Amino acid sequence: MRLTALPAFADNYIWTLAGDDGSAVVVDPGEAAPVLAAADAGLRPQAILLTHHHDDHIGGVAALQARFPGIRVIAPHEPRIPMATERVTEGESVQALGRMFHVLSVPGHTRSHVAFHTAEHLFSGDALFSLGCGRLFEGTPLQLLAAMRKFAALPPQLLVCCAHEYTVSNAVFARHVDPTNAALWQRHEEALAMRRDDRPTLPVTLAQELDCNPFLRTQSATIRHAVAAHLGRPVIDDVDVMAGLRHWKDGFRA
Repeated sequence: MRLTALPAFADNYIWTLAGDDGSAVVVDPGEAAPVLAAADAGLRPQAILLTHHHDDHIGGVAALQARFPGIRVIAPHEPRIPMATERVTEGESVQALGRMFHVLSVPGHTRSHVAFHTAEHLFSGDALFSLGCGRLFEGTPLQLLAAMRKFAALPPQLLVCCAHEYTVSNAVFARHVDPTNAALWQRHEEALAMRRDDRPTLPVTLAQELDCNPFLRTQSATIRHAVAAHLGRPVIDDVDVMAGLRHWKDGFRA
């Protein structure tokens, strides 16, 4: 299977997973043009996976449905995604291209956000970024913590395919929180080199994220100490750490 990140807008990625014959699953097509261009070069979209309702993830679906009548559109139970043909939720799986895509419910960024994973790939939408996570637009710190724990429990060899190129900016905050983490420093330097060459910093293994992403490491003494210092008081529990970390990141300026 061939995994490709199609650039969209300023910093989005539309992921495609394609077989040798071009048959493909498309993830979060916020605009149609990159997918249509790939189709002109031989891509044959068979199914669309949607992680959440934001327009930069679903805005291209209608045009793709017009180009590929009958294409499957698989989405969470969310009325703000009216074009879905199939609905999925936690613990369910869908088959496409002969592979199983397992569904995780990961609310936080939005209340109905889901992620999809195969035996090799994790399509995390805006729930998990490299070295970061999505803002809490509709969810709570408790939900965000639960989502991060679900991600952390997945096989570490999975390739994380998130929807935005935020790695370098996330690294600046992560290094501020966790300045002695050698793996994080290395990831930052590698990401800088990739972007200088106009290459995506993704996918990245979940194992690397578990070593470097502060939002996956709320039990780390270093992270807890940094959040407590920022708050000016001891942290109460992991939810308090997550809430403090997310609020800190929201207002962070390098």
